[in-house]
Amino acid sequence: MARIAGVNIPTQKRLPIALTYIHGIGRKKAEEICEKCGVPFERRVHELTDDEVIRVRESIDHDYQVEGDLRREVAMNIKRYMDLGCYKGVRHRKGLPVHGQRTHTNARTRKGKARPITGKKKV
Repeated sequence: MARIAGVNIPTQKRLPIALTYIHGIGRKKAEEICEKCGVPFERRVHELTDDEVIRVRESIDHDYQVEGDLRREVAMNIKRYMDLGCYKGVRHRKGLPVHGQRTHTNARTRKGKARPITGKKKV
């Protein structure tokens, strides 16, 4: 089990796919890391040597903001919007979609389970 950036990455998957389990690394960044460290894309995590794991770990620590630091920065940005009272902050505060999506019929992920209107008469 390889541990990179505080995350146990799956050992049976190819390295670019396994690196995407780290918050802040997608497919593109994972492939960049593999190229930079000189690890072939087809190499599985359990096939990596200790030297390659160390190179990947150091590359991620040095060049990318991932996991805790990234989550903290995103949370601070959201908190800043809320403190400013700007449109995005108000939407975050109310638990509504922030990026202009419609709310008349959708947005159940942000709004939660639909609640019936109290006092409405059934016909």
